[in-house]
Amino acid sequence: MDFKSSEMIPGPRTEDHLPHTAQAAVKIVIVGGFGVGKTTMVGSVSEIRPLTTEETMTQAGIGVDDNYGSESKTATTVAMDFGRISITDQLVLYLFGTPGQERFWFLWNGLFEGALGAVVLIDTRRLEVSFDVMGRLEERGVPFVVAVNSFPDAPRYPVGELRTALDLSPEIPIIECDARRRASSRDVLMTLMRFLHSLAMSGALT
Repeated sequence: MDFKSSEMIPGPRTEDHLPHTAQAAVKIVIVGGFGVGKTTMVGSVSEIRPLTTEETMTQAGIGVDDNYGSESKTATTVAMDFGRISITDQLVLYLFGTPGQERFWFLWNGLFEGALGAVVLIDTRRLEVSFDVMGRLEERGVPFVVAVNSFPDAPRYPVGELRTALDLSPEIPIIECDARRRASSRDVLMTLMRFLHSLAMSGALT
């Protein structure tokens, strides 16, 4: 079959190619409840055009999905978000954002496979949705840090109170962030990498 050049499927953009200096790649998952900012974080920090699987929300989700605090959202992730960021010339992070709605959580197991660590993104207006998220990570032995996304109308709490409310052990880092800002999202990832390094040095990370 003869295809015209305009009909050919384009290949990756030059800027999406993996840097030739890359020597190691690490898989990181970004998890959290519905509407906490996972897609936003992946999109803000990724150095490549992020892959998203957002679909328009329909009437079928009414009474099923808990969208408290995110009533204005019109789309939701149904599979995953994917991005990439180079931490150094040699180290690359592959970022996988999980779907937040509980009816899509069955996809999490596959996304967790091979993940070295995770970012748990939380909204202080809905702390309760974080318990199941962190429980799933703990069951699979995936180390994580907690990132508090700064929504304008969300209450702010001291780190100590958040640690108590979330029942977190003292060594798990808690960091505030603005998922819309690349620098802030990158700080979260750097916090996770330092935490993973400390676990590796102590022998707790195998």
